[in-house]
Amino acid sequence: MHFDLVQIIQTIGYLGLFAVIFAESGLFFGFFFPGDSLLFTAGFLASQGLFDERILIPLFVAAAILGDSVGYWTGAKSGKWLMMRKDSFFFKKAYIKRAEHFYNTHGGKTLILARFVPAIRTFVPIVAGMAGMKYRKFLTYNIIGGILWGAGLSTAGYFLGSKIPNVDTYILPIVLLVICLSLLPGLIHMRKDIQKVVRRINI
Repeated sequence: MHFDLVQIIQTIGYLGLFAVIFAESGLFFGFFFPGDSLLFTAGFLASQGLFDERILIPLFVAAAILGDSVGYWTGAKSGKWLMMRKDSFFFKKAYIKRAEHFYNTHGGKTLILARFVPAIRTFVPIVAGMAGMKYRKFLTYNIIGGILWGAGLSTAGYFLGSKIPNVDTYILPIVLLVICLSLLPGLIHMRKDIQKVVRRINI
């Protein structure tokens, strides 16, 4: 099966882009969506006139902020229920625990840092709600993170696309590179987890 992210983004349009970023930002089943590469690629395509960056930026920022807010209230109202659920493809307690460790290590700024870490960014707002973080404080970090991530990555894609001559020739290789880079943090975490398991077996 051929996976063409460029074609998918063009097909789903503005509404689809909003829905994906919203889901990946705060709905626990949205962790597997390619948020980073989608933001960058959409900005990249905007530089070629396929989207309007003036619409994309506020759209992405709004989706990121609203998604995180939903995640926060999900954690605040249903945190205990989530931890009682059995693991499934869409939800694993390990993701919550990893996000919790990230939250405890970095405090409120986790809401900004986690935006750039796949999977973690989906569960950190849920953990913040479970931990009883004050919503006003949460919203402040949420807005900052949403702007840096939502506007930053799409603007970076737009800037790169507008600076490369004959960029339409290189769209697919560049998108593939972006996807690989966005998956790298998750692969590094997975490698560390495997190493821990191997050490325990050896012990």
